[in-house]
Amino acid sequence: MLGQKLIALLIMVIPAAIAMFGIKLIRDAFFFSMDPDVGFLWGKLTLGVLCFAIPMAFIAGFILHHERKKNRVQPRFMIPEPEDDE
Repeated sequence: MLGQKLIALLIMVIPAAIAMFGIKLIRDAFFFSMDPDVGFLWGKLTLGVLCFAIPMAFIAGFILHHERKKNRVQPRFMIPEPEDDE
């Protein structure tokens, strides 16, 4: 039981750390754009947005999957069961 909880914690912490790094990249791109010699860092901004959006989507999907298994989501988020026409 402890091993499962530790693995679940790592599944949540590693993407969160990548998302925090993405926020840092976005912040750096905007703050370096204030310097007239550097210009705007589009590559850093794009990488930051990707490093933020992809782990957040993963975490959201992980939480939704977990809550669906325990039937704690609104009906519109439930997976419809196939109807048998027999």
